[in-house]
Amino acid sequence: MHPKFIPSTLYITCICLVAVSVCRGASFTLINKCEFTVWPGILANAGSSPLESTGFELAPGGSRFLRSSQSWSGRFWGRSGCTFDPVNGQGSCLTGDCGSGNIECNGAGAQPPATLAEFTVGSGSGTAGQDFYDVSLVDGYNLPMVVDARGGSGPCLSTGCSADLNRACPSELRDGSGEACKSACEAFGSPEYCCSGAYASPDTCKPSVYSEMFKAACPKSYSYAYDDATSTFTCTGADYTITFCPSSLFPSKKHATPYASPTGLGTTTTGTVSSGTEASSGYGPPSEESNPLFSWLPHFDAGNASKALSSDRDFLMLRLCVLSIVYIILLESNLFTYVKR
Repeated sequence: MHPKFIPSTLYITCICLVAVSVCRGASFTLINKCEFTVWPGILANAGSSPLESTGFELAPGGSRFLRSSQSWSGRFWGRSGCTFDPVNGQGSCLTGDCGSGNIECNGAGAQPPATLAEFTVGSGSGTAGQDFYDVSLVDGYNLPMVVDARGGSGPCLSTGCSADLNRACPSELRDGSGEACKSACEAFGSPEYCCSGAYASPDTCKPSVYSEMFKAACPKSYSYAYDDATSTFTCTGADYTITFCPSSLFPSKKHATPYASPTGLGTTTTGTVSSGTEASSGYGPPSEESNPLFSWLPHFDAGNASKALSSDRDFLMLRLCVLSIVYIILLESNLFTYVKR
């Protein structure tokens, strides 16, 4: 007699739970829509393991997929005007340089001014912990950047700064030849701008004329240290797209808010790759089509590109489920049996 081994509902449930537990964590897809090369930098906070890469080259039109571990926290930013040796990877960047002397940042953070995307993934207990994310101008601004949440539950709103603050940057905050815009703290070092000393609390540190300028242009971004109420966003179980130089002028439904007007190894996909190792620093003279007035308006990316980018997490979960179904079918067809001896 060859009795069949019939899998129980418990078995199937266990397979699904294993799939979820293996795949939890967030994926980050970085997209470069700038007309010049960007070198993203990544820094994991203390207690979080580094991602597969801490810095790399992203050509115009290129994208790269990275995955975090559970309960990961850290930040992303873009470097511009970089020159790296093609042999040993050594070099530096005009803006956002991490000071490592290498294309990989290797645990070093961005030197201000730099636009930052900050994440705390899976905070709290269990595998369904809430994510917190923001785009910060507290350390100044160098590149427009937008964060989109995909596939999560909760508010999961887009955030970021798509305005070109470099063109509207006051002369006293201008960095170098205008490649970046400093924060008031970086430019003046005063406690009232840095929220330090006697100003190290929400009650004593208030928005300055400079932070209010940043906030008017980019109402969803952190403009100063205690700008939490309108600048921190949450989602659960999402994957994230970080876009440099978002180009769309028309927000999607998830972008629509009361602020619509001013108030494994990662895989790299490249677009047109320019020759040589030296790249443009970013923004040159305004084009005939651009208008500084409209550059202050937040025009978040519609997110169509992110829909075309599949999530490895979803793919792995699908594959595990398919394998489970195939296994059950084989069992039912007597291809897997055991003999009583």
